[in-house]
Amino acid sequence: MADLRVEDGELVLHLTGVEKVEGVHGDLRAPLAAVRGVEVLDDAHTPAGIHAGVKLGTRIPGVVEVGTVQGRTTRLFAAVHHDTPRGLRVRLEGSVYDEWIVGCNDPEAVAARLGLSERT
Repeated sequence: MADLRVEDGELVLHLTGVEKVEGVHGDLRAPLAAVRGVEVLDDAHTPAGIHAGVKLGTRIPGVVEVGTVQGRTTRLFAAVHHDTPRGLRVRLEGSVYDEWIVGCNDPEAVAARLGLSERT
């Protein structure tokens, strides 16, 4: 399961080896200053934008979404599996991605641990 951490002033999305293959991508990094909002998602498989656009990665709707989605105006990276249907939407500005959608068992605890309490 993907893991969000704060390291040296950056928010880091650590992917497992399998997720790196599924998502055709390595770990992602963004400066903490780029974080514009954090939202808890009860269903991380269906946030707006995850289904629209050009996709690079693995996607079986409702089961696994790991990879990049390039829309007309936004670019997001998702790492969501059937066993982690809840998650966090991290909104970014001035980064390669506009959003990260990350599945996690307890998104409220993850946001609190990172010092990114839910904000929009």
